[in-house]
Amino acid sequence: MRALPVCSTALLVALLAASPEVASAQMKLSPKATTPGGVETRYFTSIDGLMDGNADVILKETRQGKTVTAAVLDVCYPVAKNSDRKDRFVVNLQVAGQNLTGTTQSLGAKAPVSVKLLRKQAGDTFEFRGQITIGQTVTEVTSPDNSDLSEKEFLDNQTSDDGITPQPKDFTDVSPEAIAVKVKLDAATDFLKSLKGQEVEVTLASLNVGCDALRAGEQTINMSVDPERAGALLAKFKAMPGVTAAGWTAGMTEMDRTIRFPAADWRDGDKINRDKLATAVAGVLSRTLAAKPVSQSFNPATGKLKLVFKRPNQDHPALELTDTIEVAGLVSPDKPGTTDKLMLWIGSPATTTADESSGAKLNLSDDASADEEGDLPDDNGSVEALAKELKGQRWDADKSVWK
Repeated sequence: MRALPVCSTALLVALLAASPEVASAQMKLSPKATTPGGVETRYFTSIDGLMDGNADVILKETRQGKTVTAAVLDVCYPVAKNSDRKDRFVVNLQVAGQNLTGTTQSLGAKAPVSVKLLRKQAGDTFEFRGQITIGQTVTEVTSPDNSDLSEKEFLDNQTSDDGITPQPKDFTDVSPEAIAVKVKLDAATDFLKSLKGQEVEVTLASLNVGCDALRAGEQTINMSVDPERAGALLAKFKAMPGVTAAGWTAGMTEMDRTIRFPAADWRDGDKINRDKLATAVAGVLSRTLAAKPVSQSFNPATGKLKLVFKRPNQDHPALELTDTIEVAGLVSPDKPGTTDKLMLWIGSPATTTADESSGAKLNLSDDASADEEGDLPDDNGSVEALAKELKGQRWDADKSVWK
């Protein structure tokens, strides 16, 4: 899951009939169409200054003409300054002329909440002033020049894509090792505990429960797994309590560095002969990188390949410095289920230089980043050379087909 960012501006937002499934987002305002004297629902999503600008808020108003007859305030906010943890409260506000007031408690910490707002309209804009108190913390609200949204505008601006593809046709839009599970908040802890001891890597950022998750009542947990075990794990996860969706998502593979090739020569029965393939890849890269293979290994949890090479550094040959080159890779079927094709993604080389000569050593530091000037490390045509060696295809991004 993704952990969704907190809006940089404090937002006062109204819940759809206090529906928790509505996610908040920064809105682009558009002209409103009103029915004079009719009942309509309007939303505010841009009241500034609340919780030092870190609150994500929705204020929903029901109006009869220009008169507010009901209002609901939904505020999601950090539990402490600079904290990634969030709490939330939803309060039905009492309407007395220009005054909006109400009390409730926060859903997480159960802290008492008190809201006192004065609402003034000037033409098509609105001003809010007053106080919101959570526990012992009082926040002053001073926010002029706010515009509202119709219900349609509000819904049109919502984002609900969780990035999960339950049944991808292949691994060109999603990554074979990257899976995600959407689970109800009250079942998320038990689900995560069930992953302890398993060969699965959980993305740390997806443990944070953001405002969208709090409102939806569901958390998306992202993981990396060995591609050959991904399908079976997803089937298992789908049957677990509280899980509402599971599938593949975006991950480490980039199509411009991916090759598709026939599987027949690289399988033992129904398993990929990874060691044989890794040795072949290392042989090609040793030529293109002009370096000697040192080691090759596969991560047991993610299936990620790590190749290590060494070569003499040519910047100052007399110093006898050594370049150590690491290259990451991933081997997988080209799609879920039965297939006669494999995919190889190969990462850009990462090079470090050290003095490995005998005797006294020269201490080195390298402060330059690989893409300091926007250039990726030169792999000397490694991907193209691998495609030729494996009799494979490269991805045509313009036509979205293998070529």
